[in-house]
Amino acid sequence: MSKFVELFCDVDDFCKVFIPQWCKQLLEDGTRKRQREGQMTTSEIMTIVVSFHMSHYRDFKNYSLGYVSLVYKNAFPNLLNYTRFLAVMPRVTVLMCAYFTSLKGKPSGHEFIDSTSIKVCHNIEYLDIKPSTVSLNEVKVLWVGFMVLSST
Repeated sequence: MSKFVELFCDVDDFCKVFIPQWCKQLLEDGTRKRQREGQMTTSEIMTIVVSFHMSHYRDFKNYSLGYVSLVYKNAFPNLLNYTRFLAVMPRVTVLMCAYFTSLKGKPSGHEFIDSTSIKVCHNIEYLDIKPSTVSLNEVKVLWVGFMVLSST
């Protein structure tokens, strides 16, 4: 629960600073827009989405229905149901990108590329074929060597 509270505080502080500055820079087309806040605040929605990505759950539905609605019911008194939450998630897409960009550190100039081979198909079927009849187009294994890139 402590990490969840820390995450919420961090996201809420970001939203309090970023959203007013962002709203000043938005262009208007002259039509009146709805200015009323929803049931859940933007920082609450972002906190749930970020905590989902930090969790071990594979899909958001199980996370929302099986974890958030049971464990964090008291933390979010105005918690939306699953389908409504999915409808409001696109509203925080730009804010999430800006939040994660603000968390990035300065680039060091050194990047590492993993050298793990990526298998694109099963090679079991090729075991019966003699090596002389196998062409390079049939064996689809992508090998990326280990590289260290330096920009200095």
